[in-house]
Amino acid sequence: MSKDVVIVAAARTAVGSFGGTLADVPAHKLGAAVVKDLLKRTGLKNDQIDEVILGQVLTAGSGQNPARQTVIEAGLSQETPAMTINKVCGSGLKAVHLAFQAVACGDAEIVIAGGQENMSASPHVLPASRKGKMMGDWAMTDTMIKDGLWCAFNDCHMGITAENIADKYGFNRDEQDAFAAESQRRTEAAQNAGHFDAEIVPVEIPQRKGEPIVFAKDEFPRAGTTAEKLGGLRPAFKKDGTVTAGNASGINDGAAAVVVMSAAKAAELGLKPLVRIVSFSSAGVDPAIMGTGPIPATQKCLEKAGWKVADL
Repeated sequence: MSKDVVIVAAARTAVGSFGGTLADVPAHKLGAAVVKDLLKRTGLKNDQIDEVILGQVLTAGSGQNPARQTVIEAGLSQETPAMTINKVCGSGLKAVHLAFQAVACGDAEIVIAGGQENMSASPHVLPASRKGKMMGDWAMTDTMIKDGLWCAFNDCHMGITAENIADKYGFNRDEQDAFAAESQRRTEAAQNAGHFDAEIVPVEIPQRKGEPIVFAKDEFPRAGTTAEKLGGLRPAFKKDGTVTAGNASGINDGAAAVVVMSAAKAAELGLKPLVRIVSFSSAGVDPAIMGTGPIPATQKCLEKAGWKVADL
């Protein structure tokens, strides 16, 4: 485990809004667009990738091992194995963890890792449909909610866990709206300045008539968002709550990935590292406040690196 492990390239699609431009593009095709682009950026051949590891939470109806579908769609060698990871919000990061471990242990030389998701395409299903139902109503289940946004332990929406955190730490509505508005402002400024352009992989979307649409700009950010405008929204998850559709995290479609290899391999191939991975960590917390997980994970990560917060 003494090898220095680096990331030599990173790319992503633009982020699509729920039901937006990417709604009908399967997740594996979004991932494939990114993988193809990473090969172009690095000059790597399609048979030089030892493994592809991708996070994808919403896989109902997506077919076997979506990451493997991505490999084939991207034109990588059929001999390239792939693994799909489900760690909910941490799926893509866990994929990078596993890529690091594979390279550091000498199990692989070059790994592509990241995540892909099409929340818009997640299906509704009919539970117990194999046996049928003799009487009464028969409701469908939204797999996006059930598999991606619902706490299996406390039987509540992820939005309620956000409300629990707001209550526990005293984050009021005004603070949340101000934070969200500033995030929107920074995103708009970065977008207008072209800071995202180099990392975005254009996705071509065929149309029934005419030329394909080329999707290359994040459509989720809302220009002109202010705390005052956000303040007019109703709570989304409980009557007296503070979490709204405007200050909560969004429901989106897209894909992103990085190329991981040893520093020695990067030097051999003449590739300049973007970053060196110093440490990583995971941590579990009370599911009722699942959003606090990054706190102990960050603390463990800093400890492993021998760093302090002030060093960042």
